[in-house]
Amino acid sequence: MRNMVLACVVVAAGLLVLTGCSTTPQTTEKQAQLTSNSGTAIQLAKKADPGLQKFFDTAAGYAIFPSVGKGAIGVGGAYGHGELYEGGKLVGYCTLTQASIGLALGGQKYTELIFFETKAAVDRFKSGNFAFAAQASAVALKSGVSANAKYADGVAVFTMGEAGLMYEASVGGQKFSFEPASSQ
Repeated sequence: MRNMVLACVVVAAGLLVLTGCSTTPQTTEKQAQLTSNSGTAIQLAKKADPGLQKFFDTAAGYAIFPSVGKGAIGVGGAYGHGELYEGGKLVGYCTLTQASIGLALGGQKYTELIFFETKAAVDRFKSGNFAFAAQASAVALKSGVSANAKYADGVAVFTMGEAGLMYEASVGGQKFSFEPASSQ
């Protein structure tokens, strides 16, 4: 068991080294690219399920991770850069990290949208102490699923696959970091 935990930590650390540790993209070009990718991902999500618009209209805020990479062979990890919006305005940048142990095999890229029902839920995310419990799961985005989706503890999570095949659909164990956008 100790070896599996160590392997999981090594995978997560490797993901951070390969992708960089900073939450905020380091150049204005990279910030603009992330914003463009986020906009495209939102358009695709709304096209996949037009009912998702109600979450955009009523949520206190949302985080969009346009491309999360995930891989595993028993132990695994995931990493992605994203943006946090309140009132439709960009307020900062965030990262998603996940390490897992268990029945998982494969790799995938996916988009993750996290909606926050209340300002308190947004503030919890921004505090840097936000993580999903081990059993947390997301709703796979396809036409009509948002109609029955509900908030749990002030949060609703949707994922949309980009490519790849992976036997594992949980978001449990994800942790997030946040940095406010600079006011340039």
